[in-house]
Amino acid sequence: MKSNRVSRRYFLMGTGATLAGAFAMPSWAKRVRSNNKINIAHVGAGGRGGSHVNYFGEHENLVGLCDADDSRAASIYAKFPSVHTFRDWREMFDKQKNIEAVVIATPDHVHAPVAMAAMQMGKHVYCEKPLTHSIYEARALTKAARRFGVMTQMGNQGHSGHGVRELCEMIWSGAIGDVKEVHCWTDRPLWPQGIPDPLPEEPLPNTLDWDVWIGPAPMRPYNHEYLPFNWRGWWDFGCGALGDMGCHIMDASFWALHLGAPTAVEVVEVEGLNSQSAPKKSHLKLEFPERAHEGKKLAAVTMHWYDGGYMPPRPEGVPEDEKLGDTIFIGEKGALTCQTYGENPRLLPASKMADYKKPDPFLPRVEGEDHRADWTRAIRDGKRSASDFSYAGPLTEAVLIGNLALRVGGRIEWDSKTMKVTNHPEADPFVKRQYRKGWTL
Repeated sequence: MKSNRVSRRYFLMGTGATLAGAFAMPSWAKRVRSNNKINIAHVGAGGRGGSHVNYFGEHENLVGLCDADDSRAASIYAKFPSVHTFRDWREMFDKQKNIEAVVIATPDHVHAPVAMAAMQMGKHVYCEKPLTHSIYEARALTKAARRFGVMTQMGNQGHSGHGVRELCEMIWSGAIGDVKEVHCWTDRPLWPQGIPDPLPEEPLPNTLDWDVWIGPAPMRPYNHEYLPFNWRGWWDFGCGALGDMGCHIMDASFWALHLGAPTAVEVVEVEGLNSQSAPKKSHLKLEFPERAHEGKKLAAVTMHWYDGGYMPPRPEGVPEDEKLGDTIFIGEKGALTCQTYGENPRLLPASKMADYKKPDPFLPRVEGEDHRADWTRAIRDGKRSASDFSYAGPLTEAVLIGNLALRVGGRIEWDSKTMKVTNHPEADPFVKRQYRKGWTL
């Protein structure tokens, strides 16, 4: 039986104290020698986390594996029997003194507390998408990563791909002129949403530490339908279809158009809106203002997000049998589409590609398009990774602002500087959630 002893050592300080520099970064956290393997601990070893464990177990040195659900992580634990295992990541951080870097693949609501604690201790962090559960958390992690000087990466792996770089090069070279409209969509949710009431209590299996799994969220009775997959649809644990896929699908437009935070988001269509879980389907309109990049004024952009079956209109002149990606850019001189991770960018209709020559590459490529290796490379050479928190934090904020509109069920006006919805004060609790005692960020 694993010990459930909990260390509170790293939860005595709030974010304000953290960002004020109360913890000094250990010298060993600044750089790992190029010929040394990195000592990596994993928080979330089953499911998606298992993929990371297998990868880093092959390339680096595993020093700790943690999962609140023994049964979920059983096959991974069996594959790496010599690595210490834990149910509670706080205990792992307290006991394993040789950790240099942490990989986080938990449900969304636990991302920020783990990442903040790791960075406070000078550990490098790789965190799955979305980076955080709330906008406040995304802002806090962005600042903390800069303050503690650690190397970070969010798991939106498409950002290390060649395709999204080709897309940026096409748009920046004027292939479709100024872009003022974008349409993004996904087939998610692939899990239940639109559920208005909590699920009934069931007997708790002895292989699960429910208290640790719930973490900072409000306590509720166990039900097997919450985990290991369906938590994505529940507001207390996940961020719905938009949060699950937005950091992938919106990444291309966020980078190519130099977007920041939207100033307004409107719920255009929605089905199954309630306070417990994300809706069954939604169509949002995000309004990004005029902005400047490298001295150039960029036009305001309207982005439409569709999930659950809602779809955008087909661009004029594109044949019905022509397959689209899941993002369409509408420019003054034409349209362009790409796939989920920004890959396979092409003009619309496809016939326009026959005479089009892509610009010569000018953006640096990530070797092997390997997002995880890009992070460990950053740890070794001290040069930022592709989607470090300085990029991933603002991207996550933009995605999660869409969820604010869903929570209030209408149009919101957003002030990014103050992190306030100016026309709906009832949205404030969704910007910064209340944390369960003992799990404060």
